[in-house]
Amino acid sequence: MNLNCNRSLFPILSSHTHLASCSQGAIAIPVSKAIEDYHQSLLNDGTNWGAALKKADAARGLFAQLIGAEKDEVAILCSVSDVFSSIMSTLTDHPKRKGLVFTDIDFPTVGHILYAQKTFKDHLSIVRSFNNEIPLEQYEKKVSNDTLLTCIPHVNYCNGYKQDVKKIADIVHGKGSLLFVDAYQSAGHIPINVKEMRIDMLATGTRKYLLGIPGVAFSYIRKELAKELNPRVTGWMGQEESAAFDLLNPIPAVGTRRFETGTPAFISIYAAYEALRVLLEVGINNIESHLKNLTQFGLQYGLEKGLSLAGPLTIENRTSLMSFHVENAPLVEAKLRERKIIVSARKNVIRIAPHFYNTQDDIQLALDELSQIV
Repeated sequence: MNLNCNRSLFPILSSHTHLASCSQGAIAIPVSKAIEDYHQSLLNDGTNWGAALKKADAARGLFAQLIGAEKDEVAILCSVSDVFSSIMSTLTDHPKRKGLVFTDIDFPTVGHILYAQKTFKDHLSIVRSFNNEIPLEQYEKKVSNDTLLTCIPHVNYCNGYKQDVKKIADIVHGKGSLLFVDAYQSAGHIPINVKEMRIDMLATGTRKYLLGIPGVAFSYIRKELAKELNPRVTGWMGQEESAAFDLLNPIPAVGTRRFETGTPAFISIYAAYEALRVLLEVGINNIESHLKNLTQFGLQYGLEKGLSLAGPLTIENRTSLMSFHVENAPLVEAKLRERKIIVSARKNVIRIAPHFYNTQDDIQLALDELSQIV
């Protein structure tokens, strides 16, 4: 399948080389139209509450399809930080376990939220990486019979290192721990099946590889687990319909929807629905195959240009996110943007993150220009 026939869906590609899907994916015409449709419905009709709720439910269904879940196992919130904060609010009263395990390659919001939990402040354990990777033995050592929750990123946001979630799940479940997966850098370009991978909880937002805009995060919580959890971060949208307007008798919704809070960002949901539809139509397996070829080329060509790669040197345990060490990365990012090449700086690296609409020529151009600058 020639994925690049879809390049015409993305107007930015007519003027720029967009390689920043790890930060913000390119916006497709159907996504842009959905945003305009929401706007026009308010201008023309004054209110669109019923239609917006139906769109949210449809988007929930598409995301469930993307990750191999059931629709009632998916909640819609505004950000992954909101999702994780809500999850943590349910865990403070566990009768036996207090341990929380996270990694030094997690996105900072994970640490910020965990350190804010006074109940767990003396029970935090960090899994350390070695040469930008985490050996499975580290999870064997750090996850104990006291661990309540183990938090991992599917993919390292700095260098593209990809973890074997299924093997980690086997380890942490063997110790009796729950597993939370941050899929912000994987959902949309790597196949995910939460049942096969034995994930208990997963969260991701839509503005990166899911090709949407800020304002929407999807949360998956395994059905059997969701029934046992009662979030303290809640709101009227997380109640059973019969209790939504009952001030004194709240009844949490069945399933993961009990984690929803207030009115969501409907305009972002409209965008998310169309973005998910595009991704599912193209096919995540097709996207992954295409990106593996681009990554193989990019790794080899970058080394030929004398660039210093961060993260794994092969495609076996990494994604298409390719990071190269540079000094003053934000300045280099700005210089590349002046040349109409959109990449993303983090710490001391420039991240080149293609999607299915990118070509080998895009990668070569970006690496040529980057090597000239550094």
